[in-house]
Amino acid sequence: MGFTADRLLLFGATGDLSQRMLLPSLCTLDADELLHRDVRIIGTARSKMSDSEFRDFARQALEKYLPAERRGGIANFLNRLSYQSLDATTLDGFDELAKKVGRPQHGLAIFLSTAPSLFEPTIAGLQHSGLASGNVRIGLEKPLGTDLGSSCAINDAVAGAFAEDRIFRIDHYLGKETVQNLLALRFANILFEPLWNAAHIDHVQITVAETVGLEGRVAFYEDAGALRDMVQNHMLQLLALVAMEPPGHFDATSVRNEKVKVLRSLRQVSENETVTGQYRAGAIDGQPVPGYDDELGQELGQNLDANSGGASATETFVAIKAHVDNWRWKGVPFYLRTGKRLPKRVTEIVIQFRSVPHSIFADKGAKMTPNRLVIGIQPEENISLSLMAKVPGLDREGIRLRSVPLDIAMPDAFIGAHRRIAYERLLLDLIEGDQTLFVRRDEVEAQWQWIDAVRALWAGQDHRPKTYTAGSWGPSAAIALAERDGVSWHE
Repeated sequence: MGFTADRLLLFGATGDLSQRMLLPSLCTLDADELLHRDVRIIGTARSKMSDSEFRDFARQALEKYLPAERRGGIANFLNRLSYQSLDATTLDGFDELAKKVGRPQHGLAIFLSTAPSLFEPTIAGLQHSGLASGNVRIGLEKPLGTDLGSSCAINDAVAGAFAEDRIFRIDHYLGKETVQNLLALRFANILFEPLWNAAHIDHVQITVAETVGLEGRVAFYEDAGALRDMVQNHMLQLLALVAMEPPGHFDATSVRNEKVKVLRSLRQVSENETVTGQYRAGAIDGQPVPGYDDELGQELGQNLDANSGGASATETFVAIKAHVDNWRWKGVPFYLRTGKRLPKRVTEIVIQFRSVPHSIFADKGAKMTPNRLVIGIQPEENISLSLMAKVPGLDREGIRLRSVPLDIAMPDAFIGAHRRIAYERLLLDLIEGDQTLFVRRDEVEAQWQWIDAVRALWAGQDHRPKTYTAGSWGPSAAIALAERDGVSWHE
């Protein structure tokens, strides 16, 4: 793990992510005495502020986004903060920033929460000012490029200043407690691992559903779409954790070695294994919402006709039937589904087991349902395993069996434990130098290679997304994608 940093430099310190996640996470860590007393936090952004003005800015963000019961430590936390304004596109201000950071006794951790276009000039500025030398590590917030080529360019620039063991690429899903618990579920319970293969699992479903629309991210989303926004990072990381082989140890090298093997085993998607969609006006929770074309047109000041060639071809929904071509998973489809303006906000993994090879109850009229494991990641963290049980009775007209859930609500299972948000764990790991829950370069590049192949397939077909009504589960073709195999999406 190396050194524990006593300086944390936050780029983009006045941005939305900093206000909602980073500052509240750091304040909570401080209140729980998980930050060493010597850790100092320096914020930087374009905005002109004094130290006291930044502390007041941070206080307002903390009072807005921290739960009331967690606000008691705000005053002490603010004493850790200072600020230096900076235009990262020029080298001019980096020397002043270096003076503000001072000479860390143990080391410096840097967190870049900025637009990807600023990564390379920021790295150049850090090198120019000496902030990239010595005991320094850097955390990079996604997106890391828009394809393999641009991702390699960013990674090359970062690698020119930092060794791989000093680079922490962040996918905040990996900081979620239930995602980490997936590893415990698999590798700490003899009940599951012997069954975690093609002989016993029929298929896997991974769903990341959102009820929101563009949320002011028009410029980014119109260029990215659902495939690059969600599938390339979050969903492929979830797939890798589900499908990976048992690592020899729970450390950064062992875990990430196994994940990259999965990503490199992904079969190229064929033309009948992908469906895209774009939402139109509908209703969410009984409230009317506009369509993507309406939202985009308002932002661009244009009237976009969905039936014209000028309408956006950006997908807000994607469903993919993926395959991992290795010994463990040969023949097991992985159904991936993500979209905006869907009926509910949910992220979950469904492990559908195969049917028992022979039912001894068939002659008694009993119907069997295969076991199913559902791992809920958000908004509720829970694990549910469906088991077959006999319905009580004298069975004079035959035996009746019913699938009953064995539910584990994680907050209820660990009463008294604070529910941590993902960035608390990730920021603490960045400060302390644990890379286990961060993404290695070869993982990122394997993900982009697969995603680029999907996009090339779409381009070759002149592919355009099908429309779906906001508040539905996407285009009907996505339902057919699974139902062709006799599979129904878990809803």
